[in-house]
Formats: sequence, C-alpha cells, structure tokens
Amino acid sequence: MRETARGWTAVWLVVLALVQTAAFLVVWRFAVHTELGQWLDTVALTGNQIGQDRVDGPVDTILNAMSVVSLLAATAVIGFIALIRGRKALAVTATLLIAGANVSTQVLKYVLTRPEFGVDPERAAAGNSLPSGHTTIAASVAVALILVLPRQLRVAGAFLGAGYAAAAGVATLSAGWHRPSDAVAAYLLVGAWAAVAGLVLLVFQRERAVVEPGDAHRLATAVLGVGGAVALLASAVALSWLVDRSTVAVEELGRRPLFIGYAGSAAGIVGTIAVVAALVLALVHRLVPRWKG
Repeated sequence: MRETARGWTAVWLVVLALVQTAAFLVVWRFAVHTELGQWLDTVALTGNQIGQDRVDGPVDTILNAMSVVSLLAATAVIGFIALIRGRKALAVTATLLIAGANVSTQVLKYVLTRPEFGVDPERAAAGNSLPSGHTTIAASVAVALILVLPRQLRVAGAFLGAGYAAAAGVATLSAGWHRPSDAVAAYLLVGAWAAVAGLVLLVFQRERAVVEPGDAHRLATAVLGVGGAVALLASAVALSWLVDRSTVAVEELGRRPLFIGYAGSAAGIVGTIAVVAALVLALVHRLVPRWKG
C-alpha cells in the first residue's frame, strides 16, 4: 500500500513538472515571440506609472532586500531548519532547489532571445528579461520554506512565503524592472524545480516514514488554490478586454486601459504563485512525512 501511494505521488510530481515546464514555454512563446504578447506586457509596464509615487517606498524596500548575500543567508537558514529536524536529505534537496531555480533563471535569461516588433522601443536595448531573477529568489525561498518547516508551521509559512513572493513579483512590475510575464515565468520555473525536488525526496524517503492523512493541509491548500484561480480568471478577463484595443499604440492609450493592463497583470502574478504554493502545500505531507519511533 505504501509503495503504491509513493508511486502515484511520483507520477503526479512528474505530471506537475511537465505541465509547469510546458506552461513556462507557452508564456515565453506568447509574451516574448508574439507582437500581441509584447504589447500586453508593455501596456502593464506603462500602467505602472499610475500611483507609482505612493508605492515607491515599499517597492524599493522589497527589491533592495533581495541580493546574492540575502539569498545565501536565506538558503543557510532553510538548510539549518531541516538539519535541526534531523532531515539531512531535506536540507540538501531544499538547497539544490534554490540553487537550481536561480542558476537556471540566469542561464535562461542569457540564452533566450527577444525579437523586436517595435512595440516597446524604449526598452529594446535591454533585450530579453524573462524570467525575473528577483522573483525567482523570492519564490524559490518561499517554496523551500514550505518543504522544511514542521507540519505545525507549514500553513503559516505557505501564506507568508507566497505573500512575499507575490509582493516581489508585483514589485518588479511596479518599479519597471520587469515585464509581468517575467514574474509569471519565474514562478512556473520554481514550480517545476519543486516537483523535481519532490521526486528526489521520495527516492530518499526512509522506511520509517509514515504518511498521516490528517497532516494534509486541505483547507489552506483550497484557499490558496481557489484564491489563485480566481486571481488568474480576473487577469484573463482584464487582458481579454485589452486585446480588442491591441491595434492602438501603447502611448496613445488612456488611463483606464493602462490601469486595467497593470492591475490585470498584477492579478496574474499573484494568482500564479498562489497556485504554485498550493500545489506544494498539497503534497508536502507525502514528501516530508512523519517518522515512526
């Protein structure tokens, strides 16, 4: 029975890895390699000027807190939490999750190309910016935290981590550092790495491991998942409304479409990380179960 459950968990993790990788490719292909995708991203980036003076302070605080040093410190803390729980394999896996997600982000940012359609000439020289490095840092740390925290603290960690990662993604848009698709792609990349990390944890799972159905965080998972789905739906509605105006140059758009593009993209960012966090929270009790004795 235990081996059957592990087998189905492994199958589900493989599916999640493939689906999130495919979603990453779809986001990249549409947002970067189509004129409509670039136009929608540019509308959101231009709309960030609405009320920007009110959010500059918090945005700068969030983004300036993320650096190589802070990432190393967060990784060390996460590894320490796993080690004091006696989970050596978990400590190594969580560390590899963070490292893999952030290294692959930098490689992809360098390797992926961005054709120029004349939609956003002001940023043409910047080239490709997908996926977002700052967003990857926040999301990878958040997901790793869900994995290493004891079951009593997982729900709080999931909501705090997802909230911080969402704030980081929206902050990169508000500051004009990244297009919304950059943040969404970063979350999907981290989600795929989380699924791979889950497979590693299954391989090294001890025979004394006991999966308790009562440890499943069903309500919290539902809140995150449903909330994320609602945010994604709102984003889809907003962006669909904008598509009918895609023949208009971005600089000629009024305040309303610019705000809808910005708010709709922000909703998409929040919704994506909420769903990714929900998927991790739904499986963590099977990946890091209790021990007998």
